[in-house]
Amino acid sequence: MNQEYTQQLSKIEAELERWLPENPDSAWAEKVFTKTGKNADLDSMRFLIDPLRELVFRGGKRWRPLLMSIVCETLGGADAAVPLTPLVEFSHNASLIHDDIEDESDERRGKPSIHKLYGTDTAINSASFFYFLASCCIDNCAFDNKEQIYKLWLECMRRLHLGQAMDINWHRNISAVPGIEEYYLMCRMKTGSLARLSAELGALAAGAPPEAIQLLADATDKMGVGFQILDDIKNLTTGVPGKIRGDDVVEGKKGLPVLLHMHKYPEKRDKIFYCFHVAKQEGTRAPEVEELIDILSADGVFPEAEEKAMLFLEESRKIFKAREFAGFPVSENSHSLLEGFIKLIS
Repeated sequence: MNQEYTQQLSKIEAELERWLPENPDSAWAEKVFTKTGKNADLDSMRFLIDPLRELVFRGGKRWRPLLMSIVCETLGGADAAVPLTPLVEFSHNASLIHDDIEDESDERRGKPSIHKLYGTDTAINSASFFYFLASCCIDNCAFDNKEQIYKLWLECMRRLHLGQAMDINWHRNISAVPGIEEYYLMCRMKTGSLARLSAELGALAAGAPPEAIQLLADATDKMGVGFQILDDIKNLTTGVPGKIRGDDVVEGKKGLPVLLHMHKYPEKRDKIFYCFHVAKQEGTRAPEVEELIDILSADGVFPEAEEKAMLFLEESRKIFKAREFAGFPVSENSHSLLEGFIKLIS
Protein backbone atom coordinates (compact mmCIF):
# COMPACT_ATOMS: atom_id res chain seq x y z
CA MET A 1 0.00 0.00 0.00
CA ASN A 2 1.18 3.53 -0.80
CA GLN A 3 3.07 4.98 2.16
CA GLU A 4 0.89 8.09 2.14
CA TYR A 5 -2.22 5.94 2.52
CA THR A 6 -0.56 4.19 5.44
CA GLN A 7 0.24 7.53 7.05
CA GLN A 8 -3.34 8.69 6.63
CA LEU A 9 -4.66 5.43 8.08
CA SER A 10 -2.39 5.87 11.09
CA LYS A 11 -3.93 9.29 11.76
CA ILE A 12 -7.41 7.84 11.31
CA GLU A 13 -6.74 5.06 13.84
CA ALA A 14 -5.42 7.60 16.35
CA GLU A 15 -8.60 9.64 15.99
CA LEU A 16 -10.77 6.57 16.54
CA GLU A 17 -8.78 5.64 19.65
CA ARG A 18 -9.10 9.18 20.98
CA TRP A 19 -12.89 9.05 20.88
CA LEU A 20 -13.20 5.38 21.82
CA PRO A 21 -10.58 4.85 24.55
CA GLU A 22 -9.87 1.51 26.13
CA ASN A 23 -10.13 3.07 29.58
CA PRO A 24 -12.54 6.03 29.53
CA ASP A 25 -11.78 8.55 32.26
CA SER A 26 -13.59 11.52 33.74
CA ALA A 27 -12.06 13.91 31.20
CA TRP A 28 -13.44 11.82 28.31
CA ALA A 29 -16.80 11.53 30.09
CA GLU A 30 -17.07 15.28 30.58
CA LYS A 31 -16.24 15.85 26.90
CA VAL A 32 -18.91 13.37 25.78
CA PHE A 33 -21.61 13.81 28.43
CA THR A 34 -20.76 17.43 29.45
CA LYS A 35 -21.11 18.40 33.11
CA THR A 36 -22.82 15.23 34.32
CA GLY A 37 -20.14 13.02 32.77
CA LYS A 38 -17.48 13.66 35.39
CA ASN A 39 -19.63 11.87 37.99
CA ALA A 40 -20.47 8.88 35.78
CA ASP A 41 -19.60 5.34 36.83
CA LEU A 42 -16.52 4.31 34.82
CA ASP A 43 -17.57 0.65 34.80
CA SER A 44 -20.88 1.60 33.19
CA MET A 45 -19.06 3.66 30.58
CA ARG A 46 -16.84 0.69 29.73
CA PHE A 47 -19.97 -1.45 29.55
CA LEU A 48 -21.30 1.05 27.02
CA ILE A 49 -18.25 1.30 24.78
CA ASP A 50 -16.61 -2.14 25.07
CA PRO A 51 -18.93 -3.66 22.42
CA LEU A 52 -18.05 -0.75 20.14
CA ARG A 53 -14.32 -1.20 20.61
CA GLU A 54 -14.73 -4.92 19.99
CA LEU A 55 -16.19 -4.28 16.54
CA VAL A 56 -14.18 -1.22 15.46
CA PHE A 57 -10.78 -2.63 16.34
CA ARG A 58 -11.43 -6.02 14.75
CA GLY A 59 -10.38 -4.25 11.61
CA GLY A 60 -12.34 -2.98 8.66
CA LYS A 61 -11.00 -1.27 5.57
CA ARG A 62 -11.50 2.30 6.87
CA TRP A 63 -12.01 3.32 3.25
CA ARG A 64 -14.68 5.89 4.12
CA PRO A 65 -12.52 8.07 6.39
CA LEU A 66 -9.58 7.44 4.04
CA LEU A 67 -11.66 8.73 1.12
CA MET A 68 -12.66 11.77 3.17
CA SER A 69 -9.04 12.50 4.06
CA ILE A 70 -7.74 12.04 0.51
CA VAL A 71 -10.47 14.22 -1.00
CA CYS A 72 -9.59 16.93 1.50
CA GLU A 73 -5.87 16.68 0.72
CA THR A 74 -6.52 16.60 -3.03
CA LEU A 75 -8.49 19.85 -2.79
CA GLY A 76 -5.77 21.57 -0.79
CA GLY A 77 -7.11 21.04 2.73
CA ALA A 78 -4.20 18.89 3.99
CA ASP A 79 -5.30 16.97 7.14
CA ALA A 80 -8.21 19.26 7.98
CA ALA A 81 -10.81 16.50 7.64
CA VAL A 82 -9.12 13.94 9.92
CA PRO A 83 -10.87 15.17 13.12
CA LEU A 84 -14.19 14.26 11.45
CA THR A 85 -13.18 10.58 11.19
CA PRO A 86 -15.67 9.36 13.86
CA LEU A 87 -18.56 10.94 11.97
CA VAL A 88 -18.22 8.45 9.13
CA GLU A 89 -16.53 5.44 10.77
CA PHE A 90 -18.58 5.33 13.99
CA SER A 91 -21.81 5.85 12.05
CA HIS A 92 -20.84 3.01 9.72
CA ASN A 93 -20.08 0.60 12.57
CA ALA A 94 -23.28 1.54 14.41
CA SER A 95 -25.24 0.60 11.30
CA LEU A 96 -23.43 -2.75 11.12
CA ILE A 97 -24.46 -3.71 14.66
CA HIS A 98 -28.08 -2.80 13.99
CA ASP A 99 -27.94 -4.54 10.60
CA ASP A 100 -26.70 -7.79 12.18
CA ILE A 101 -29.51 -7.72 14.73
CA GLU A 102 -32.12 -7.05 12.04
CA ASP A 103 -30.75 -9.81 9.80
CA GLU A 104 -30.06 -12.22 12.70
CA SER A 105 -26.50 -12.57 11.42
CA ASP A 106 -24.15 -14.80 13.40
CA GLU A 107 -20.83 -13.33 12.25
CA ARG A 108 -19.19 -10.04 11.44
CA ARG A 109 -15.56 -9.65 10.36
CA GLY A 110 -14.89 -13.31 11.06
CA LYS A 111 -16.10 -13.30 14.67
CA PRO A 112 -19.48 -13.55 16.42
CA SER A 113 -21.77 -10.58 15.86
CA ILE A 114 -21.87 -8.04 18.67
CA HIS A 115 -25.39 -8.99 19.76
CA LYS A 116 -24.28 -12.63 19.98
CA LEU A 117 -21.38 -11.69 22.24
CA TYR A 118 -23.00 -9.06 24.46
CA GLY A 119 -26.74 -9.66 24.15
CA THR A 120 -29.27 -7.85 21.98
CA ASP A 121 -30.17 -5.26 24.63
CA THR A 122 -26.57 -4.16 25.10
CA ALA A 123 -25.88 -4.21 21.36
CA ILE A 124 -28.87 -2.00 20.52
CA ASN A 125 -28.04 0.49 23.25
CA SER A 126 -24.33 0.69 22.43
CA ALA A 127 -24.92 0.96 18.67
CA SER A 128 -27.46 3.75 19.16
CA PHE A 129 -24.99 5.57 21.39
CA PHE A 130 -22.38 5.17 18.67
CA TYR A 131 -24.35 7.47 16.36
CA PHE A 132 -24.45 10.17 19.01
CA LEU A 133 -20.81 9.70 19.99
CA ALA A 134 -19.94 10.23 16.32
CA SER A 135 -21.39 13.74 16.42
CA CYS A 136 -19.19 14.80 19.36
CA CYS A 137 -16.28 15.38 17.01
CA ILE A 138 -18.21 18.20 15.31
CA ASP A 139 -18.45 20.19 18.54
CA ASN A 140 -14.75 19.67 19.20
CA CYS A 141 -13.45 20.53 15.73
CA ALA A 142 -12.17 23.95 14.68
CA PHE A 143 -14.44 24.48 11.66
CA ASP A 144 -16.54 27.61 11.30
CA ASN A 145 -19.19 25.79 9.25
CA LYS A 146 -20.33 23.31 11.92
CA GLU A 147 -23.98 23.86 11.06
CA GLN A 148 -23.32 22.68 7.49
CA ILE A 149 -21.44 19.61 8.76
CA TYR A 150 -24.37 18.71 11.04
CA LYS A 151 -26.79 19.19 8.13
CA LEU A 152 -24.84 16.85 5.84
CA TRP A 153 -24.48 14.19 8.54
CA LEU A 154 -28.15 14.25 9.52
CA GLU A 155 -29.22 14.05 5.87
CA CYS A 156 -26.92 11.05 5.49
CA MET A 157 -28.43 9.31 8.53
CA ARG A 158 -31.95 9.79 7.21
CA ARG A 159 -30.99 8.41 3.80
CA LEU A 160 -29.16 5.45 5.33
CA HIS A 161 -32.18 4.43 7.40
CA LEU A 162 -34.54 4.78 4.45
CA GLY A 163 -32.27 2.48 2.44
CA GLN A 164 -32.27 -0.03 5.27
CA ALA A 165 -36.06 0.17 5.49
CA MET A 166 -36.35 -0.61 1.77
CA ASP A 167 -34.02 -3.60 2.15
CA ILE A 168 -35.88 -4.95 5.19
CA ASN A 169 -39.27 -4.46 3.56
CA TRP A 170 -38.22 -6.44 0.50
CA HIS A 171 -36.70 -9.38 2.34
CA ARG A 172 -39.48 -9.66 4.92
CA ASN A 173 -41.95 -9.96 2.05
CA ILE A 174 -40.55 -12.99 0.21
CA SER A 175 -42.78 -12.42 -2.84
CA ALA A 176 -41.74 -8.76 -3.26
CA VAL A 177 -39.89 -8.12 -6.52
CA PRO A 178 -38.63 -4.52 -6.62
CA GLY A 179 -37.65 -2.95 -9.91
CA ILE A 180 -33.99 -2.63 -10.87
CA GLU A 181 -34.10 1.16 -10.55
CA GLU A 182 -35.67 0.79 -7.10
CA TYR A 183 -32.79 -1.49 -6.15
CA TYR A 184 -30.26 1.12 -7.35
CA LEU A 185 -32.00 3.75 -5.21
CA MET A 186 -31.82 1.44 -2.20
CA CYS A 187 -28.07 1.05 -2.80
CA ARG A 188 -27.62 4.82 -3.02
CA MET A 189 -29.44 5.24 0.28
CA LYS A 190 -28.06 2.29 2.26
CA THR A 191 -24.52 1.87 0.92
CA GLY A 192 -23.85 5.13 -0.88
CA SER A 193 -24.93 7.55 1.85
CA LEU A 194 -21.81 7.26 4.03
CA ALA A 195 -19.52 7.22 0.98
CA ARG A 196 -21.25 10.38 -0.22
CA LEU A 197 -20.88 11.96 3.23
CA SER A 198 -17.16 11.11 3.28
CA ALA A 199 -16.55 12.94 0.00
CA GLU A 200 -18.76 15.87 1.01
CA LEU A 201 -16.99 16.32 4.34
CA GLY A 202 -13.54 16.08 2.74
CA ALA A 203 -14.46 18.73 0.18
CA LEU A 204 -16.16 20.92 2.76
CA ALA A 205 -13.14 20.76 5.08
CA ALA A 206 -10.94 21.88 2.17
CA GLY A 207 -13.15 24.89 1.48
CA ALA A 208 -14.43 23.64 -1.88
CA PRO A 209 -17.44 25.42 -3.44
CA PRO A 210 -20.91 23.79 -3.44
CA GLU A 211 -20.58 22.81 -7.13
CA ALA A 212 -17.42 20.79 -6.46
CA ILE A 213 -18.96 19.17 -3.39
CA GLN A 214 -22.00 18.13 -5.43
CA LEU A 215 -19.83 16.65 -8.18
CA LEU A 216 -17.93 14.50 -5.69
CA ALA A 217 -21.20 13.50 -4.00
CA ASP A 218 -22.49 12.24 -7.36
CA ALA A 219 -19.29 10.23 -7.89
CA THR A 220 -19.54 8.51 -4.54
CA ASP A 221 -23.26 7.80 -5.03
CA LYS A 222 -22.30 5.76 -8.08
CA MET A 223 -19.43 4.15 -6.19
CA GLY A 224 -21.82 3.01 -3.47
CA VAL A 225 -24.11 1.31 -5.97
CA GLY A 226 -21.18 -0.46 -7.63
CA PHE A 227 -19.82 -1.69 -4.31
CA GLN A 228 -23.20 -3.01 -3.18
CA ILE A 229 -23.67 -4.97 -6.41
CA LEU A 230 -20.21 -6.53 -6.03
CA ASP A 231 -21.05 -7.39 -2.41
CA ASP A 232 -24.27 -9.08 -3.58
CA ILE A 233 -22.29 -11.16 -6.07
CA LYS A 234 -19.57 -12.14 -3.58
CA ASN A 235 -22.11 -13.25 -1.00
CA LEU A 236 -23.45 -15.81 -3.47
CA THR A 237 -20.17 -16.85 -5.11
CA THR A 238 -16.80 -16.56 -3.37
CA GLY A 239 -18.33 -15.41 -0.09
CA VAL A 240 -17.80 -12.10 1.72
CA PRO A 241 -14.82 -12.20 4.13
CA GLY A 242 -16.01 -12.47 7.71
CA LYS A 243 -19.52 -13.67 6.77
CA ILE A 244 -21.07 -17.03 5.88
CA ARG A 245 -21.46 -17.68 2.15
CA GLY A 246 -25.08 -17.51 1.07
CA ASP A 247 -26.44 -15.88 4.23
CA ASP A 248 -28.22 -13.36 1.96
CA VAL A 249 -30.41 -16.28 0.83
CA VAL A 250 -31.29 -17.07 4.44
CA GLU A 251 -32.19 -13.41 4.97
CA GLY A 252 -34.27 -13.35 1.77
CA LYS A 253 -32.30 -10.45 0.33
CA LYS A 254 -33.09 -9.33 -3.20
CA GLY A 255 -29.61 -8.52 -4.48
CA LEU A 256 -29.04 -7.59 -8.10
CA PRO A 257 -28.30 -11.16 -9.33
CA VAL A 258 -31.58 -12.36 -7.85
CA LEU A 259 -33.55 -9.43 -9.29
CA LEU A 260 -32.02 -9.83 -12.74
CA HIS A 261 -33.04 -13.48 -12.71
CA MET A 262 -36.59 -12.81 -11.53
CA HIS A 263 -37.18 -10.05 -14.06
CA LYS A 264 -35.79 -12.11 -16.93
CA TYR A 265 -37.55 -15.32 -15.93
CA PRO A 266 -40.81 -14.43 -14.12
CA GLU A 267 -42.03 -17.99 -14.64
CA LYS A 268 -39.22 -19.21 -12.33
CA ARG A 269 -39.99 -16.84 -9.45
CA ASP A 270 -41.88 -19.43 -7.39
CA LYS A 271 -38.77 -21.60 -7.23
CA ILE A 272 -36.69 -18.67 -5.92
CA PHE A 273 -39.36 -17.84 -3.34
CA TYR A 274 -39.39 -21.48 -2.22
CA CYS A 275 -35.59 -21.52 -1.77
CA PHE A 276 -35.80 -18.30 0.28
CA HIS A 277 -38.53 -19.78 2.46
CA VAL A 278 -36.71 -23.05 3.22
CA ALA A 279 -33.38 -21.31 3.77
CA LYS A 280 -34.97 -18.96 6.30
CA GLN A 281 -36.29 -21.95 8.21
CA GLU A 282 -33.16 -24.14 8.05
CA GLY A 283 -30.24 -21.71 7.73
CA THR A 284 -27.17 -21.65 5.49
CA ARG A 285 -26.81 -25.45 5.56
CA ALA A 286 -30.13 -25.91 3.77
CA PRO A 287 -29.58 -27.51 0.31
CA GLU A 288 -31.87 -24.82 -1.12
CA VAL A 289 -29.16 -22.20 -0.54
CA GLU A 290 -26.84 -23.91 -3.00
CA GLU A 291 -29.77 -24.73 -5.26
CA LEU A 292 -30.66 -21.05 -5.60
CA ILE A 293 -27.01 -20.15 -6.25
CA ASP A 294 -26.80 -22.86 -8.93
CA ILE A 295 -29.94 -21.53 -10.62
CA LEU A 296 -28.50 -18.01 -10.77
CA SER A 297 -25.16 -19.29 -12.01
CA ALA A 298 -26.73 -21.41 -14.76
CA ASP A 299 -28.74 -18.43 -16.01
CA GLY A 300 -25.64 -16.24 -16.28
CA VAL A 301 -26.79 -13.38 -14.08
CA PHE A 302 -23.54 -13.08 -12.09
CA PRO A 303 -21.47 -11.78 -15.04
CA GLU A 304 -24.34 -9.50 -16.03
CA ALA A 305 -24.54 -8.05 -12.50
CA GLU A 306 -20.76 -7.59 -12.38
CA GLU A 307 -20.85 -5.73 -15.69
CA LYS A 308 -23.44 -3.32 -14.30
CA ALA A 309 -21.30 -2.81 -11.16
CA MET A 310 -18.28 -1.97 -13.30
CA LEU A 311 -20.32 0.60 -15.26
CA PHE A 312 -21.23 2.41 -12.03
CA LEU A 313 -17.63 2.31 -10.81
CA GLU A 314 -16.31 3.54 -14.16
CA GLU A 315 -18.72 6.49 -14.09
CA SER A 316 -17.41 7.26 -10.60
CA ARG A 317 -13.78 7.01 -11.77
CA LYS A 318 -14.40 9.42 -14.64
CA ILE A 319 -15.45 12.10 -12.19
CA PHE A 320 -12.55 11.42 -9.83
CA LYS A 321 -10.04 11.44 -12.70
CA ALA A 322 -10.92 15.04 -13.63
CA ARG A 323 -8.11 17.55 -13.12
CA GLU A 324 -10.55 19.97 -11.54
CA PHE A 325 -13.91 19.69 -9.83
CA ALA A 326 -16.43 22.27 -11.06
CA GLY A 327 -13.57 24.69 -11.70
CA PHE A 328 -11.86 23.99 -8.36
CA PRO A 329 -8.25 22.97 -9.18
CA VAL A 330 -6.32 20.11 -7.60
CA SER A 331 -2.61 19.42 -7.29
CA GLU A 332 -1.05 16.78 -9.55
CA ASN A 333 0.51 14.75 -6.72
CA SER A 334 -2.59 14.73 -4.52
CA HIS A 335 -4.81 13.87 -7.46
CA SER A 336 -2.73 10.78 -8.21
CA LEU A 337 -3.44 9.67 -4.64
CA LEU A 338 -7.17 9.98 -5.28
CA GLU A 339 -6.95 8.01 -8.53
CA GLY A 340 -4.86 5.34 -6.80
CA PHE A 341 -7.36 5.11 -3.97
CA ILE A 342 -10.21 4.35 -6.38
CA LYS A 343 -8.16 1.52 -7.90
CA LEU A 344 -7.19 0.26 -4.44
CA ILE A 345 -10.74 -0.18 -3.16
CA SER A 346 -12.19 -1.44 -6.45
